[in-house]
Amino acid sequence: MRHLLDTRTLAKDNALLILDTAVDMAATQQREVKKLPTLRGKTVVNLFYEDSTRTRISFEAAAKRLSADVINFSAKGSSVSKGESLKDTAQTLQAIGADGVVIRHPASGAPERLARSGWIDAGVLNAGDGTHEHPTQALLDAFTMRRRLFTNADGSDASRGRDLDGISVVIVGDLAHSRVARSNLWLLTALGANVTFVAPETLQPYGARDWPVTVRHDLDEAIAKDQPDVVMMLRIQSERMHAAYFPNEREYSRHWGLGDARLGALPERTLVMHPGPMNRGLEISSAAADSPRSTVLEQVANGVSVRMASLYLLLSGERASERSSND
Repeated sequence: MRHLLDTRTLAKDNALLILDTAVDMAATQQREVKKLPTLRGKTVVNLFYEDSTRTRISFEAAAKRLSADVINFSAKGSSVSKGESLKDTAQTLQAIGADGVVIRHPASGAPERLARSGWIDAGVLNAGDGTHEHPTQALLDAFTMRRRLFTNADGSDASRGRDLDGISVVIVGDLAHSRVARSNLWLLTALGANVTFVAPETLQPYGARDWPVTVRHDLDEAIAKDQPDVVMMLRIQSERMHAAYFPNEREYSRHWGLGDARLGALPERTLVMHPGPMNRGLEISSAAADSPRSTVLEQVANGVSVRMASLYLLLSGERASERSSND
């Protein structure tokens, strides 16, 4: 692969390649010495125009465990805050010899612009762009689902090569502003899962009814009718809201939050997921977040393995000779 920009155009074979490679990466993280020499001599730049401690640290850990040199670039306090353009920043990174750029940007499409521009030869990995996509979050979510849902009799991992055909996934919350929901929809659908969006109409994404998704407004109805294997709760992104999308937090929690009663109503097999950070008591109760069926901390740990796999597949070998359907 040359770039990883979205999951909408990510071929199923490439998605499974990343997930299966992540299985191997996860195995290396159980060793006493976790570092691999795979990307020794490569330089990875974390180019973050938005704050995100969780995602940046995960990418940094992934690159360092592959022995890459890592440069963390924050827009705050840099020339960007003085008006430097993305083009000028990209050309600076080209001049210092960046092999890979992990970019998080508030503008939808910025990673694709960087990848297609010709300003830089580096492989580009989208770490979240506006309300567009967040592909590695969807990949780590799918990786977590596979590991939890497919195990051998002795409890060992049986996920390699498996898709998610027939799995029911209910995604609940601030869908309108969620790049995580969009990336999950496209990836999970490609892997064969059935996806349901649950939110008040004001928080449903524009055009969602033209997507391969079931749209519901009632969480209790979704639990009863869809019998989900996975319920994924999303954070209310109040920083992106400039209008009253729901009456108040108490009303939202009552209708769309995963509280203790709804947790008890879920099928016994159902996994509870959340990409973080969580608003406990709003979209998810502490009992749900901390229950044995919760995968919240596993998602964080699995994120390192998935991002190691992504960086490895993008940056190992000669990128100039590699092209993919996601180029």
